[in-house]
This record gives sequence, structure tokens and C-alpha cells, in this order.
Amino acid sequence: MYLVAVSANMLILVAVWVNKHLHTPMYFFLTNLSFLDICYISSHLPNSLKEVFSERKVISFAGCAAEMYIALALGETQCLLLAVMACDRYVAICHPLNYVTIMNRPLCMKMAISTWISGFVLSVVHVAFTLTLPFCGRNRINHVACEIEAVLRLACTDIHLNEMVIFAVGVVILIIPLSFVLFTYVHIIAAILKISSSRGRHKAFSTCTSHLMVVTMFYGTCMVMYMTPRSLVSEDKHKIISMFYGALIPMLNPLIYTLRNNDVKEALRKTIRVNIGSPNK
Repeated sequence: MYLVAVSANMLILVAVWVNKHLHTPMYFFLTNLSFLDICYISSHLPNSLKEVFSERKVISFAGCAAEMYIALALGETQCLLLAVMACDRYVAICHPLNYVTIMNRPLCMKMAISTWISGFVLSVVHVAFTLTLPFCGRNRINHVACEIEAVLRLACTDIHLNEMVIFAVGVVILIIPLSFVLFTYVHIIAAILKISSSRGRHKAFSTCTSHLMVVTMFYGTCMVMYMTPRSLVSEDKHKIISMFYGALIPMLNPLIYTLRNNDVKEALRKTIRVNIGSPNK
């Protein structure tokens, strides 16, 4: 899963980079998502794979803190980036004549940079509230990675405040962006239904359904993980859910976007043909 995720996302980055007709706001944000997926899955999965084959499965406090912060920051960045991608689709479909003017390069850069900065800043709140807790006992993390929920279970004090902070940040990172995405798609679907050309409707629906599939999977699993009371989700289920959004979704994202997007598929074919044919040239 790790190799497929990294390879598939790298292919998208290369295909968009070498095919100039894909240098549009939509594919700019898609490459951001691909790069984010590579970083996200690499922030925790290689270490988890290493621990599988290690007799002493030990991680230092600093290493655990770093892994927790980076993974959390990248996950929160992805939540915000998916909302920005919905905004891009809204402008492209609801205001097509002004799309290039509105979604200009400086604005796209500012929007992308803002999602990255916001994700890394907001995750400081989570990690700071967690690492200041007193830990005692064996400090054995019942998880495949330093997931914040698993680390909190080791605290020797009341974690009610921490859970409230997680819920509050979850509202900012999950509920508000998801509400924005749903709001934009109500207008997007209404605009698509007004398109007279069946080919145009099909192309618009294709790009939008790909994005909606990614949004549903990622937001859904994150909400179950971070906004559901601990009594309703067991530790074993937490591990399964975290592997779903931490490993499976980064692998599925490039497949969802490429299988439903003829422009990306054609760009990938050209890129592969060029790379294979270059030694003969």
C-alpha cells in the first residue's frame, strides 16, 4: 500500500508537471493533494513497517511527539485543502467565464499556502495539550503509530479538557470545511443540471464525483476518529480507522482522480511513453 501510494502520487506530480495543458488551478490543487498524500503516508507508515520487523518496538518521547505532530498537521492540512478544491470546482462550473480571472495563479498560491500554514499551526494546540499531561506506568501505546487518541489513553490524569479541545478543533477542521463543501456542491449540482450539452454535464459530474468520493472517505473516517465519544469506538476500531485514512486513502486518491479523469489518463500515457521511449532517442 505504501509503495503504490507513493508511486501513484508521484506519477500524478510528474504527469501534471510535464504536460503544460494541465497547468490549471484544478490540477495545481490536485498536485498539492498528491504531494500532501506522499508526505502524510510517509510521516508514520515507514516507522510502523519498521516496527513490524523489530523485536523491541520502542520509540522515544521526542520521536513520538514529532510523528504525532507531523501526521496531525498534514491531516489537518488535507481537510482544509479539500475545502479549497471544492471552491475551485464551484468557480469553474458556476462562473466558467470568469474562472481564469478569479482563480488566478497568485490567489491559488495564497490559498494553498494558507492551508499548509493553518494545518501546522492548529496541530500545535492538539500536541501541546497532549504532551503537557503526566504519563505513568508502562507507557505502552496500543496502536500502530503515535496517534494522539492512543497517547491520551496513557495519561495519569483527567483528559476531559483534552477531549474538548480535540472536539473544538474538529469543528474548525472538519465540520466547518465539510459544511462549506456541501454548500458549494448544492450550487455546483444546480449549475451542472443547467448545462445543455450531455458531454459537458458528464465531464463536470466526473470531476465533481471524484472530489466528493475523496471528501466523503477522508472527512467521514476523521470524524469517527476524532469526534466520536471514546465509549462508542474501541481501541481496536481506532487502529483500523487510522489505517484507513492514514494508508488506504492516500493510495486510493490518485486512483480515483485518474480513473475518472480522461485528461489525467492521457497525460499519464504520454508521460510513460516519453519516459520509455527516451533511451532510444
